[in-house]
Amino acid sequence: MTLKLVGRVSALALAAALASSLGACATMADGQEAIERIAIANRAAAEAAAAAGAAASEVYYADDIHSNARPAEARVGHVALDLTADFASKTLSGSATLDVTGRVGATEVVLDTKNLNIRGVRDAQGRPLRHELGAVDAIKGQALTVHLPAFTGAETQKIVVDYSTRPDAAALQWLTPQQTAGGQKPYLFSQGQAILTRTWVPTQDSPGIRQTYSARIMAPADLTVVMSAEHLTPTGEVAATGQKAWRFDMDRPIPPYLMAIAIGDIAFASFDGRTGVWTEPSRLEAARAELVSTPRMVDAAEALYGPYRWGRYDLLVLPPSFPFGGMENPRLTFATPTIIAGDQSLVSLVAHELAHSWSGNLVTNATWSDIWLNEGTTVYFENRIMEALYGRERAMQEQVLGWGELSAELATTAPDDTKLHIDLTGRDPDDGLSGVPYEKGAAMLRTIERIVGRPTFDAWLRGYFDRHAFQPMTDVGFLADIQEHLIKGDAALEAQLQLENWIYQPGMPSNWVPPVSDAFTAVDAQAKAVFADKGPASAIDWKNWNTQQRQRFLAWRPEGLKAGADWLTPAQLADLEKTLNLANEGNAELTFAWLQIALAHHYEPAVATADRFLTTQGRRKFVLPLFQTLWGEGDWGRPIATRIYAQARPLYHPVTSGSVDQLVGRP
Repeated sequence: MTLKLVGRVSALALAAALASSLGACATMADGQEAIERIAIANRAAAEAAAAAGAAASEVYYADDIHSNARPAEARVGHVALDLTADFASKTLSGSATLDVTGRVGATEVVLDTKNLNIRGVRDAQGRPLRHELGAVDAIKGQALTVHLPAFTGAETQKIVVDYSTRPDAAALQWLTPQQTAGGQKPYLFSQGQAILTRTWVPTQDSPGIRQTYSARIMAPADLTVVMSAEHLTPTGEVAATGQKAWRFDMDRPIPPYLMAIAIGDIAFASFDGRTGVWTEPSRLEAARAELVSTPRMVDAAEALYGPYRWGRYDLLVLPPSFPFGGMENPRLTFATPTIIAGDQSLVSLVAHELAHSWSGNLVTNATWSDIWLNEGTTVYFENRIMEALYGRERAMQEQVLGWGELSAELATTAPDDTKLHIDLTGRDPDDGLSGVPYEKGAAMLRTIERIVGRPTFDAWLRGYFDRHAFQPMTDVGFLADIQEHLIKGDAALEAQLQLENWIYQPGMPSNWVPPVSDAFTAVDAQAKAVFADKGPASAIDWKNWNTQQRQRFLAWRPEGLKAGADWLTPAQLADLEKTLNLANEGNAELTFAWLQIALAHHYEPAVATADRFLTTQGRRKFVLPLFQTLWGEGDWGRPIATRIYAQARPLYHPVTSGSVDQLVGRP
């Protein structure tokens, strides 16, 4: 890989020093009182840090096999969008004005595009610029090379790309009114991770090339536009007949996958002065009630690892077709409606997306081979937020559930794909989105914490975020930082941590200690009594269990169970479904867990539940495994899968349908 070092920013260093001193105070106190006490001081540090956000203290460029860009030659620093949303044609059209800097003598800049209609490229004065599109690559799309006057120094050249998206742009989903809760107005949302931003914005689409952006978006006047940026016109501006214009600005450099937009019939409810929730009006009150702990989560996160540096933290609860649990778009987390369970039992997802404001948004994996730097750190941070708000036992339950999922995945995954640093040569970066970078990455950080002690670990992690704020990060950079600032030449400690084994070797290193939750002891005993010893479902203490205990129960499997083997009788399945009311369960995690059992046993009464579940939400975490289960059941399951998928596919975002298409062999 090639690395390039550019400049220093003293304001950011000052902000980091202030945040670090505040963090030292935080580690000496415990509980909610401490969280609230330092939250106000942290906000002052956040303002100082944000002032430096537009220029990173150090910028590194890592070779990115999933991008055509050559940033060491010329790079995009700012993107200004001027786009009109046309719901009839399902397109965004207009222009992207790019600020480009380059090395002395450079005469071209290379952008990433995929399935875009490029109408022309011009300079700031409107003069045409010579350009060409490269050959189509199934994964990367097409390179757009723009020829420029030779750079003579540190000047910025502006280029304007006139273009439109296509109706099948993989980042965008255009919903009909019937696909929304209100049923009256259409909806659009984007999903840029990992390399889909290039299907709606022509830019250098690599996580290591951070960019600021601004936007002017024209949309029908009866709809609201939101983006992952500051709202400059909160109610829009009257524009052409039947249209409004909405303006946005993100003045802190972000990786391109975090550019995000949504347009629809959406309303807002505030939690406090800097947090709130957007969603469709009919769902607003339920979303507000479910997510009311958000301000406390922000305070807890700041108490742990320093000031929140992005201004506001709002959530947008999307229509059911959103393919992920959440997406950490800065200032505006996109979230699935499946977290609205009615009892706040699934709000760890909010803690996860909030934690990304540090691990991912602030310090970003430079390439997708190191997505564990984003996701593993975030899972660790998420669990610490949950512990601060809900106690150690709740946090341990979620750790154990995560370990259970990872254990199952390690048993069925090719060894090379169980390394943290994954080789994605010739592969779509989505191939790296397994549970390994999430849970194994978090397990590594918990191992470091256990060995060095929490106060020492927290001081290092907080410093890591400060030292590398607004920068990309690689596995090599991570190891260099932890060597310098935590290990500090202690050879015995280095050997005990086994960091290179964690990152570059398959499976779990020998220093891993699995988590244990006492709250699961009784659950496991009852699971064995019912599932293995054929006891009645009425003996289960279901009503007194929390959601995590119920998940643990439904995840129980006989030891040594072989693939395709039945372990429950039809009578047992019927008893479970009726006694626990699983056919009418409103918690998506529990419905999913039950269906994984029922469908694997060819339990016909559960097919209606599966039909309803798969046609009313499009979260890939649920959708793909259920179709995999059905598909794996051969002559019984495949006709069911084919029938349901034919009905459900138009609901799904391309991220989800693309995965299921591969499973069922659909071109």
